[in-house]
Amino acid sequence: MAKTLIAFFSRADENYFSGAMRYVKVGNTEIVVNLMKDMVSADTFKIEMKNPYSPVYMTCIEQAKKDLREKARPELVSCPESIDEYDTIVLAYPNYWGTMPMAVFTFLEAFDFTGKTILPLCTNEGSGMGASERDIKKCAPGAELKRGLSITGSEAANSGGSIQRWLSANGLI
Repeated sequence: MAKTLIAFFSRADENYFSGAMRYVKVGNTEIVVNLMKDMVSADTFKIEMKNPYSPVYMTCIEQAKKDLREKARPELVSCPESIDEYDTIVLAYPNYWGTMPMAVFTFLEAFDFTGKTILPLCTNEGSGMGASERDIKKCAPGAELKRGLSITGSEAANSGGSIQRWLSANGLI
């Protein structure tokens, strides 16, 4: 039986929403993942950095930019022992400087995705998927990469219809 894993990176604290800063207890990507969990049978894994970025948005984006420039691979709090039992991985993340957060690179590079299907989902405030799909292909050679879904972060709580159509189009519901 096909099994699905939803692996995601999400950031709470101070975030950017349509031109303004706002503090949130649950990040936009996690809001989307919580909607998804009500639609599909899947295990979930939250990608968390051992040394997280600052809760202050402007400091966080500078830290993320530095990590991107340095091609850093932040240490994760934990990682699944294996992804062998999964056929499909929904990979959800916010857009950080035109791609995925570097912690997502750490996660991807920890496994062999040969024969797996990856469905990327990117929350953002207008920058779309950026180069993340191309970067996933580089980090997960041998995986079948499906077309990603871009969700506007400030609309995350209202994105159920888009998520459902995307999951359905990809055979998960």
